[in-house]
Amino acid sequence: MHVLVLGGTTEARRLAELLVEVVPAGALTSSLAGRVAGPRLPPGEVRIGGFGGADGLAAWLRTHQVDVLIDATHPFAGTISFNAAAAAAAAHVPLLAVRRPGWVPGDGDDWHPAGSLAEAAAMLPALGRRVFLTTGRMGLAAFAGLDELWFLMRSVDAPEAPYPARMEVLLDRGPFTLDGERELIRRHRVDVVVTKDSGGAATAPKLAAAREARIPVVVVRRPPVPEGIPVVEGPEAAVAWLRAHILDSPEPTAARPQLSG
Repeated sequence: MHVLVLGGTTEARRLAELLVEVVPAGALTSSLAGRVAGPRLPPGEVRIGGFGGADGLAAWLRTHQVDVLIDATHPFAGTISFNAAAAAAAAHVPLLAVRRPGWVPGDGDDWHPAGSLAEAAAMLPALGRRVFLTTGRMGLAAFAGLDELWFLMRSVDAPEAPYPARMEVLLDRGPFTLDGERELIRRHRVDVVVTKDSGGAATAPKLAAAREARIPVVVVRRPPVPEGIPVVEGPEAAVAWLRAHILDSPEPTAARPQLSG
């Protein structure tokens, strides 16, 4: 039994913590993209770096005799989920996706959905002048031409140009607190927030703080994901799925077809 977890998220680390108690020693590998300096490493074996597309991932699955592939990447990782689906099908390896639920607006929220970072940037001049930008350091070029606006950009690692001319960088890593987000919005006089619909609790307090401050939030919608893949919402559910479909199944792994939902 060899489980490969495509990770880099809070859910992936928690999943690895659970799986090391379930699968045999040395049978768990977590893969990180390597885009964040000094990542929090999960237990078990860890590899860092890309696979070289779907074909490279399929070859890795075969070479390392992977029995189960779990996609626990970020909701905005995008390409890797499609590569995982194609690679799992090519290598005849069961695939499970762990996808945290997206955020849902509540009473008092002033949300403005956007289909992309470029669309989000186009909305900003009509919504505010002091922007709390929480979409990460990738894709800042979409906001680079908004010279009349001021940006507070928060990310784990320092950004690279191009980025907005009037920008202050806050290097920080979640989880964040509601009190902290309230103070940040107050201190920097933020009047509009931009975020991706990442879901989860670690970065959700900014939404509550924006609601309390009665300021608009531009929410970038998630990219499409592969269809026909079984999906669970969290690490505990992933382990339950693994037990039900793989670990406790009497059928040998090599004989199992690609599982569907």
